[in-house]
Amino acid sequence: MKEEFTTNTRRWYDKDPVLSSAMKTLEESDDETQIKIALNLIKIITEHNISDNEYESVEDIVSAAEDILENTKKGRWYDLDATLRTAISLLQNCPDETRSVIAKEMAKNVIEIIKKDEDEDDEAEND
Repeated sequence: MKEEFTTNTRRWYDKDPVLSSAMKTLEESDDETQIKIALNLIKIITEHNISDNEYESVEDIVSAAEDILENTKKGRWYDLDATLRTAISLLQNCPDETRSVIAKEMAKNVIEIIKKDEDEDDEAEND
């Protein structure tokens, strides 16, 4: 059965099917993979925000993220790790157009990292 997305979403990232799928895969990944993806996500968001003139420097982006993080709840699956929490917060607060572009990059990144980890595991088993 094909999963359908409606305007009645429970979570902010479920509004975009690509982002929703990437977040689901990220949530189900192991801790090490989540951190790798979070770090790449922070890098991607930083590059987009600076190139789109949303912010002038990385410090501005970090400062904005810290302000947001102080005022948010801490019971979500991605709140357990500070790096992951920061990455998701940055993503959540991107403009919709930027978030859509980043969601595609994130989905690709999630797949690449998981595939690379699986290949490394296969190589280790064959040694």
